[in-house]
Amino acid sequence: MGPVRIRSFTLLCFFFIMLMPWVFFVTAHFIETKSLNIGQTPNEELHTVPIVSAFVGVLLAFLIVGAAMRRFLLKPLERMSLVSREVAAGDWEVELPMFRIAEIAEVRDGFEVMVKGLQSSYRKQAELEEERRFVIAAVAHDLRTPLFALRGYLDGLEQGIAQSPEKMAKYLAVCKEKSEQLDRLVEDLFTFTKMEYLETKLNEETIDFKMILQNAVDSLRPLAMQKHISISSRSADDCIVRGEAHLLERAMTNLLDNAVRHTPSDGEIVVQCYKDEHKVKFSIRDTGPGFSSEELERVFEPLYRGEASRNRSTGGSGLGLTISQRIVRRHGGGLAARNHSEGGALLTGWLPVTD
Repeated sequence: MGPVRIRSFTLLCFFFIMLMPWVFFVTAHFIETKSLNIGQTPNEELHTVPIVSAFVGVLLAFLIVGAAMRRFLLKPLERMSLVSREVAAGDWEVELPMFRIAEIAEVRDGFEVMVKGLQSSYRKQAELEEERRFVIAAVAHDLRTPLFALRGYLDGLEQGIAQSPEKMAKYLAVCKEKSEQLDRLVEDLFTFTKMEYLETKLNEETIDFKMILQNAVDSLRPLAMQKHISISSRSADDCIVRGEAHLLERAMTNLLDNAVRHTPSDGEIVVQCYKDEHKVKFSIRDTGPGFSSEELERVFEPLYRGEASRNRSTGGSGLGLTISQRIVRRHGGGLAARNHSEGGALLTGWLPVTD
């Protein structure tokens, strides 16, 4: 038997209350008169026994209906109230009983969906909180290294350890390098936090993605020249997308910075961009050592750095590729990493074309 609508249940109860007195009355009348003819009784009067029996039938009907209402209406609502308190206390594994009243069963199904949604949201929040703590702890640890080095060299300058112009120039160069490293770490942390937690709406505008890539190449070219790395750009003229220019430029700069830092001297980096149907596709290939199998699985994880070449010694925060992927995804695109068939790392991605 399936669930009963509460309207049908109410009508059944009303019919039962109306029926029971007549059943008791007719039964008592038949026992007393041996006849079902209610209109014909001795002395033309109704006896007291049938009337009392009808009254008893009314009371019994109300008792039975009350018990049924308690079982099918009140008890389920009390159970739902108890379950809601258990959920509020953090018990997500509560078991909801099945109900015979359709409306309460529907409330139960809706409550179950709500509990599952709350459980999923709670788990996601817990994961984000754990990731936030991990990011803060890891970045704080990374900040200590350049800070200690910077303070040490500044103390050396203050105490007059660096007396010759050459030594002073060396100390100042190291201080400048460490300050730039600190700036990069703080900027990575800020961007990561913004992309992960603030979920602000993008200020979209029509952008020539070719110019985004060119700006990123121009910003990294001096560093590449210091390592004698050549950067070539091959971009089509119809790479038009919509999004925030500074975010996309930050994403491409991170990808290029990663390529420059892990490409050996006299290496080469090739940047490409072209339109393919409804997508603007781009790729950044370097002639570095490429990714190991473990790195390919975890390269976009926050703060992950490989054990060999992709580690703290390169000066990265471990957030660059993560930030780039999340920026591209926020713009409706995708980003992937693999190794090129001729060697080196290859980062490929796409963004939706502006209609």
